[in-house]
Amino acid sequence: MPEKVTLRPVTTDDLDLFEREFSGPEGVGTHAWFGYQSTADLRRRFAENGLLGQDGGTLSVAENGVTVGRVKWFPGGWGPDAFTGWSLAIGLVPAARGRAIGTRAQRLLAEYLFDHTRAERIQAWTDCANLAEQRALEKAGFVREGVLRSAVWLGGQWRDSVIFSVLRTDLKV
Repeated sequence: MPEKVTLRPVTTDDLDLFEREFSGPEGVGTHAWFGYQSTADLRRRFAENGLLGQDGGTLSVAENGVTVGRVKWFPGGWGPDAFTGWSLAIGLVPAARGRAIGTRAQRLLAEYLFDHTRAERIQAWTDCANLAEQRALEKAGFVREGVLRSAVWLGGQWRDSVIFSVLRTDLKV
């Protein structure tokens, strides 16, 4: 069990960590390796707005004050021109996985977004084979909604994803 997990704005030191830890398949893991990507856009957006904007953002995940990953959110809605809430994603350095840090970070992000935005729904999805992430989402208060068939191109093939959500009212109970 993690000692003290917090979310905070990203720093330039965090960007260095993200580039180092998340630039290859070893860092992101088999369920999130979508190929090499430029980090120039990440640095440009950080310079523009600190990775915090009206259209989403990124916060650093820290355990006892040490950065161990990041959480991101971006618009996610259903229906024409409908904003119902946010989609979220998480990335933890390998040494931080399997210790409930991700569960706590995702719960903290959902609470943060419900407190500071008009979102009614926060959703997340993961590969059907990523059982650890599915457990983490459920422990964070997310509800499994179903399977999105052939939803993500990963590892040279179309893969099924499981979608989860938490509603504003779910966390107020």
